Amino acid sequence: MLFAMKNNSLKHAYFTLGLLIIIIVTGTIGYSILGFTPSEAVYQTIITITTVGFEEVHQLDNRGMWFTSILVVVSIGIFLYAVTTFTRYIIEGVFRNTYKDSKVKRKIDKISGHVVICGYGRNGKQAAIELMAHNVPTVIIEKNPEIVQGLRETPGLLYVEGDADDEEVLKQANVASATALISTLPEDADNLFVVLSAKELNPSIKIISRASMDNADVKLKRAGATNVIMPDKIGGQRMAKLVAQPDIVEFLEIIMLQRMDSVVLEEISCENLASSFAGKSIYELDIRNTSGANIIGMKRADNSYVINPTPETTLISSDKLFALGTRQQIKNLVSTLTTNGTGL
Repeated sequence: MLFAMKNNSLKHAYFTLGLLIIIIVTGTIGYSILGFTPSEAVYQTIITITTVGFEEVHQLDNRGMWFTSILVVVSIGIFLYAVTTFTRYIIEGVFRNTYKDSKVKRKIDKISGHVVICGYGRNGKQAAIELMAHNVPTVIIEKNPEIVQGLRETPGLLYVEGDADDEEVLKQANVASATALISTLPEDADNLFVVLSAKELNPSIKIISRASMDNADVKLKRAGATNVIMPDKIGGQRMAKLVAQPDIVEFLEIIMLQRMDSVVLEEISCENLASSFAGKSIYELDIRNTSGANIIGMKRADNSYVINPTPETTLISSDKLFALGTRQQIKNLVSTLTTNGTGL
């Protein structure tokens, strides 16, 4: 509704401005024919259409009086309509919104390494909150004008108003320079189109897509989605787990979702692993005693996962570690892994 109002106000403003210009030009030409100089003709036209009641520049003859009468009848309605239109245009905040949108667009054009979120519904909003909590730069694409207005009024948010399955809108979100895209649109067909378009614009981009239908996840992965999330399926599994193993579910939620300051689960890359540590086991590095953090999982270079690795598990630079601990313990672990054995 707000988007329609904005477009209508803008169209009315341009239309009204055009009518005013036509009336002024017509009046100026008419008074010039009646013997007025160009400056006098413009002045006489302005005081006539605004009905301010100033005295005429020259005494009008019979032709002049007829022309002025017609000009007043025609122009007074247009002038009042113009005043109403421009007042509404300002009151509705179109100038303010246009200025804000321009500032946001300039920031998006310069951004890189960001995440694009397509759709700011329940899933998209939660994804944005989580990313911003980790200081990940985010650009939101949303077509609902009321939601966009809310984004516009929230300081610091970057947004693009439009349909995410429109390739031009994806370009406005600077998808070509993004590292990841999250598509949370309600229709699987729309998500599929977003995935295809994003991959064409940025072949290396990581894409997380929402899916509703059972077979949609296969099609989305074929189109280029890195991961596909099915909220309904996950929700059903969670509800069943809350019946069968409620404490485990709540425990994992505390760790994963509530972002407690006392304990966090972090992903740590070993790409900067100190050369003296390469090929050594977790036991040899004595990570638990040195940092206080616990390694509860790993991801190998072949994308395989090791859950609860044994002390004999060796580390290499292509590994990713999943560590549990306080923020300080996680910092200690990173420091330990990148220090050439001085503290071990």
